[in-house]
Amino acid sequence: MNAPQLPQTRGRVLTSSEINKSPAGSGGDLESSLIQIYHHHHHNSLKLRDQAEKAKKDAIKKAARVSDLLVEAVNGGVQESFINEKRIEAEIRALASTIARFMKQTDQWLAASHAINTAVKEIGDFENWMKSMDFDCRHQLKSWLLVTSLCNSLFF
Repeated sequence: MNAPQLPQTRGRVLTSSEINKSPAGSGGDLESSLIQIYHHHHHNSLKLRDQAEKAKKDAIKKAARVSDLLVEAVNGGVQESFINEKRIEAEIRALASTIARFMKQTDQWLAASHAINTAVKEIGDFENWMKSMDFDCRHQLKSWLLVTSLCNSLFF
């Protein structure tokens, strides 16, 4: 029939069968049970809210960490590209100065070879002039010798 009821503790929630078994005239037990259910529900909802808040904070921290890792990965590639770009620019500047130096040296070589070519031409012209002078001198010498021999034969 009716089982003796134990005194209820504050943390314990009555089951529906226990509520139905309580004596008919005890409205205070029903009210205290409802209050106890309400407090238990409120406590559980606070606990769930705290768990949800902790999970949310944890998810935000993990998302921030993932975001940071992605940014580091992208920035690592960008930084490497930037370093490579600076190195290439430095090499371009070095090549430009080397090219300028080679152009200057080439111009000097061209000027020197032109000077040598001109000198060779002048030597060739001088040689031709010398040959021409030699020919003229020989021709005049022969003429003088001929005139002298004619003069000698006529006068002596």
